Amino acid sequence: MLAAVYLPASRYDERDPLGELRDLAQTAGATVVGELVQHRPRPEAATYIGSGKLRELKALCEATDAGVVVFDHELSPRQIANIEEEIGRKVLDRSELILDIFASRATTHEAKLQVELAQLQYTYPRLRAMWDHLERIVGVGGIGGIGTRGPGETQLETDRRLAQRRELALRREIAEVQARKRREVRERNLDYFTVGLVGYTNAGKSTLFNALTSGGAFASDQPFATLVTRTREWDLGRGLRVMLSDTVGFVRDLPHDLVASFRATLEEATHADLLIVVLDVSDPAAEMQYQTVQETLKEILENSRRGDSREETAMPAPEQILLLNKADRLVDNRQPLIWQQRVPGSTPFCAVSPSPEQVEALKDRVGEAARGAVREMVLTVPLSDARTISRIEHQAEVLAREYADGVVRLRARIGERQVSALRAGGARVRFEEAAEAPATQGAVRRTR
Repeated sequence: MLAAVYLPASRYDERDPLGELRDLAQTAGATVVGELVQHRPRPEAATYIGSGKLRELKALCEATDAGVVVFDHELSPRQIANIEEEIGRKVLDRSELILDIFASRATTHEAKLQVELAQLQYTYPRLRAMWDHLERIVGVGGIGGIGTRGPGETQLETDRRLAQRRELALRREIAEVQARKRREVRERNLDYFTVGLVGYTNAGKSTLFNALTSGGAFASDQPFATLVTRTREWDLGRGLRVMLSDTVGFVRDLPHDLVASFRATLEEATHADLLIVVLDVSDPAAEMQYQTVQETLKEILENSRRGDSREETAMPAPEQILLLNKADRLVDNRQPLIWQQRVPGSTPFCAVSPSPEQVEALKDRVGEAARGAVREMVLTVPLSDARTISRIEHQAEVLAREYADGVVRLRARIGERQVSALRAGGARVRFEEAAEAPATQGAVRRTR
């Protein structure tokens, strides 16, 4: 049974208020047998839902033989206990449902650690409601009496102490994993222009990722099919290759504990040079989903700035391209035009079967962002600096190479972004305009 109490400030799809919760419940393996919605100016303190609607909810559960009630809000432990006592059914709130989905989808070691920490943080303040026996464990004489005499401690206190101990261990292990991931992201950003696919859950990010690369990401028409960031090289042509990342989808009212646990995974999006925001333009709630994505990105960026005190300057927000996915499903072709007026540069797309024209147009947009203004230059690099040579080979269109006296002279068409990045990174490169530099040979000289 699905239930919701919508307040004046609540955000939901008025045409299908419980549509998203229905999808989440079905993804978790539930069969939805009924729905109940109430509109109130403010929630009831004890039960969130009004007393009359609570009696109606109980009758609906009995009539449909529903075993679980899922609320489209985050409820307090006391509210859950009060509702369960009244209706005699198990009660879940939105946060616990999403956590359950994440737990069932977590496949990597890092994702499992993050989900366990989020579940522990969610459960900890609710331990009291889980125990109806708070009697003291009193020590008795005889065998095993040593160390157990005296007032002892409640089972609740024991569980809290164990939970705190496990939480500290998880935080330490996750911190190590995330520190390693941040180093990998930082090094990748030095060598490549990075592009992140972001958007609401089930918008088609993984399908697009597979269409553009040989990534092999799991793609399914259901929420949270992707829980880990997958990164692959994307060849844009003309000698330019970038790194494309498929990220975890966002959702309205994503549990704060989950955001905190998946911080490094979500932060990878904000560390990209360019974001492709994938929007399911065919969804009636596309407007709400776009707002949720923008607010979540803003929150992650602000948290990242606060979390890294070593940053001397504020990290700028990445540039964005809005991709209007699933445009082929639209009956009214005016929708893309409305979005293009609202967000200039928005591009209709079909990730399931993109046309060659759509793919090339997207490559051109990303290539322009990656290169900046393109100039033909001659770059002289010591042969001992293999990393810088590799960066130039990846980021520029090399037209000719000449090896002599321990250096390589590369005539290349390179963008201003790449030149600035090389200079800022302290690379040992001498830059010359191609017209001013001596001619380089078109053939490659093989050296030992």
